[in-house]
Amino acid sequence: MNKKVVFKYYNMSQLKLPVDVEIMIPDNHLVKIVSAAIEKMNIKPLEKKYKGGGTSSYHPKMMLKVIVYAYSQRIYSSRQIAKGLRENIHFMWLSGNSKPDFRTINRFRSSVMKDIIDEIFTSVVELLIEAGLVKLENYFLDGTKIEANANKYSFVWKKSIEKNKAKLQEKIKDLIRHIDEVNEEENRKYGDKDLEELGEEGSIDSDRLDRLAQELDEKLSKNPKDKKIKKAVNIIKKDYQPRLKKYEEQQEILGERNSYSKTDKDAIFMRMKEDHMKNGQLKPGYNIQVGTEGQFIVGFSLHQEAGDTGCLIPHLKKLEENIGQLPENIVTDAGYGSEENYEYLEEKELGTYVKYNMFHQEQKESFKTQLFRVENLPYDEEKDEFTCPNGKKLQYKETKPYKTKNGYQTERRHYECEDCSGCLLKEKCTKAKGNRDIQVSFRLNELKQKAIENLCSEKGIELRKKRCIEVESVFGHIKNNRWFRRFLLRGIEKVKTEWGLLSIAHNMKKLAVA
Repeated sequence: MNKKVVFKYYNMSQLKLPVDVEIMIPDNHLVKIVSAAIEKMNIKPLEKKYKGGGTSSYHPKMMLKVIVYAYSQRIYSSRQIAKGLRENIHFMWLSGNSKPDFRTINRFRSSVMKDIIDEIFTSVVELLIEAGLVKLENYFLDGTKIEANANKYSFVWKKSIEKNKAKLQEKIKDLIRHIDEVNEEENRKYGDKDLEELGEEGSIDSDRLDRLAQELDEKLSKNPKDKKIKKAVNIIKKDYQPRLKKYEEQQEILGERNSYSKTDKDAIFMRMKEDHMKNGQLKPGYNIQVGTEGQFIVGFSLHQEAGDTGCLIPHLKKLEENIGQLPENIVTDAGYGSEENYEYLEEKELGTYVKYNMFHQEQKESFKTQLFRVENLPYDEEKDEFTCPNGKKLQYKETKPYKTKNGYQTERRHYECEDCSGCLLKEKCTKAKGNRDIQVSFRLNELKQKAIENLCSEKGIELRKKRCIEVESVFGHIKNNRWFRRFLLRGIEKVKTEWGLLSIAHNMKKLAVA
């Protein structure tokens, strides 16, 4: 049986889009959520970035809406955003049919927003607080590492610089001694002067080397045929001076860090979970600290260190500065437990649900059977001494000061075993060649005990369960669902802007389904 094929009417010349594109976009669409939220925000800090004069500028409110919506749609390239403004009705409606090119978009993102991203992000958080979606009760903090837009093999290491610089300084000193030996009679005064200034044990900087080169030039002008001095001047100017200045510049860039990348000098090298070589290869990146409540991002900060421990206090200080107060309870994983952090949280009178690195192991029955661990050694408070499993006494030896990177001052008490020689249990007890030495902070032990009580309470157990579905799910959404695993911009200020936009976009998407 033959059936007649019928097609729907098709005529391209009859296609007429409505004048008002808005009627094609549902009221509950994310693009309208973004627009409405940014309309309520205070963008005066953004407007102040414009100096005036010259040609007219695209409105910063429109530019902010477009970029935030683009980030919510996994569009991070300025060229792709510009393409969306020409082809996508959501972008067309949001921009009022304005069509800034990719250079304008990138300039707005990397330059105009660079210094005020914290204020813009805080405005979003204030909207969430006003709407009752964020109550600043339980703050779930965790960190993740995001790869920098830098070459993987562009590393500069602090130890390597120090080693090469020390070798170069020795070569310079050897050169000075050589000149003095060859021209002992003629250059005695010059040689003594320079050696006395530089010092046999002191370091030589580029300024001192420049003065040495100038004095050698003066000597050469008086005796142009002196081949020894001429050779020394050439070595200093063509080799030693450039190398020494390069080392000094690298040390200045490094600051307190151990490494940096030549293609993004603010990034440091660290191990990441995304290891395509499967060999623990270090990559340039940033440590991103994020605090959430109800899976909304309430605070974020960027850090140039791989560990999370030293990031908690700077992060909370920034949070307090931005929103004017701190949450009631701080909940973290085991990477944040330290004496410094516990003291800070206690001083601020915050609920402390912060694990330390051995928390889970200490809750197991098997941990108590590990008799050689410091935590399990019997302690006599009156005699101030520990007892090892073989009955030997570990007596107080000395107290040493200890200072963290953030400047926190504390101390560690050291105890040494009276005599480990001939002990049959020594191999299980310590790897030290001499007597076993342990260090203890009783203040840290006291703070740990308070943390254990909080973490093992009914509320603590509930918060520990929620932490996994709070901040971890936010990282999963950003890195896996939205495929943001590598920054596009370079430099910590621009990277902070990029993460701020990503956080705003995340909150907008969450707001749309709240």
